[in-house]
Amino acid sequence: MAIYNVTDATLKNELQSEGLTIVNFWASWCSDCLIFSPILEAYDAEANKEAKILKANLDDNVQSAAFFGIMSIPATIIFKDGEAVDKEIGVMSVERLKQFIARDR
Repeated sequence: MAIYNVTDATLKNELQSEGLTIVNFWASWCSDCLIFSPILEAYDAEANKEAKILKANLDDNVQSAAFFGIMSIPATIIFKDGEAVDKEIGVMSVERLKQFIARDR
């Protein structure tokens, strides 16, 4: 599966799906976000379509970030059937990301 970039205008529609959706809030100036990006890509390569992955640039999507209470980045939120069920702040290893996602399946 691919990682999709979303905007304030498209995020709500993208969350209207069944199953797991992972939303990562990030910014280009955030060094931890740049470290986490290839980890998210590695997870996506291994995940075999078990979750849809979305990325939202914090600087370009202020409304979504405010709505979900994003105060620090990288911030990763898991949605199950369109409802937010868990949030994690900071860089995670691929193994930690798998554990984070597995507890909300």
